[in-house]
Amino acid sequence: MTAKEVCKRVWEISEPFATEMGVSLWDVTFEKEGGQYMLTITIDRAGHTDIDDCEKLSRYVDPYLDEKEFASLPPYTLCVSSAGLSRRLKRPEHFAAFMGSEVEVKFYRPVNGSKLVTGILRGYDGGYVTLEENGAVTVYEPKDIAAVRLSVTI
Repeated sequence: MTAKEVCKRVWEISEPFATEMGVSLWDVTFEKEGGQYMLTITIDRAGHTDIDDCEKLSRYVDPYLDEKEFASLPPYTLCVSSAGLSRRLKRPEHFAAFMGSEVEVKFYRPVNGSKLVTGILRGYDGGYVTLEENGAVTVYEPKDIAAVRLSVTI
């Protein structure tokens, strides 16, 4: 089972229960971090998500992960967490929900001399991210973008 297939299947298993709990799935990833695999389910709720929400979903999903369809996976750690304030925007619906918000775009290599820009999210289309920075509007290409996160100023 590929990482993409694992994520899709875990999403399918998790989504009905998450909806019943009153939370939404934000993301599911299966990645190697350091020397260990992490299966991470990220959830969100209007207002706030708390540790109890994470624990409930973890307890629900865990028995399904012991089933035969997941037997070929390498050893991994299951993590259920909140999307958080500086959440990563990955899916089209994430970008749509935060249009007009301040975001940080991190690049794989410097673009116009910088590996990080902050601006107002003005558009998202097929991976192309449009930002307004100091009155100027710039479109960044998907091949250059490593991550897009909400910008949080404390």
